[in-house]
Amino acid sequence: MNRNEIYEQLRKFPYDPEQYWIITGAAMVIYGLREQTHDIDMGCSKEMADLLERDGYQCVISPKGRRSFRIGELIEVFENWICDEPVEIEGYQVISLKGLLEMKRGLGREKDLRDIRLIEEYMKENEV
Repeated sequence: MNRNEIYEQLRKFPYDPEQYWIITGAAMVIYGLREQTHDIDMGCSKEMADLLERDGYQCVISPKGRRSFRIGELIEVFENWICDEPVEIEGYQVISLKGLLEMKRGLGREKDLRDIRLIEEYMKENEV
C-alpha cells in the first residue's frame, strides 16, 4: 500500500481516530521514508481495545498482558503500543519519528535495522 491507499483504508476504518495511532511500516510511508507497506499497524487506547473486543474481534494477549486484534486483511491493532507521543498528520495520529526510532530499535529485526538507518538519515537531513 502506498500513502494514498493507507489514507483510503483509514477513511473506511469505523473507529474514532483519536483512539488510535499509526505505527511501524505505515508510519514510515506517511513520513515518506518508504513508498509501500504491506499492512497498517496501529496502537490503540485501552478503551478502543475494549470496543474492538465488544465488537467481536478476537484478540491475542501478549506476555505483557496487552491485546492485539486483526481487522480484516490489512489492519492490525495493538493495545497501548506507543513510544513517545503521536503527532497529527493529515487528521490522523502517527507515532513521532523519535518514537518510531525507539520502537524499531526495540524490535531489532533485520528489516528494522534497515528502517533505523532510514529514520536516522531522515532525522539528520531534516534536523528533527
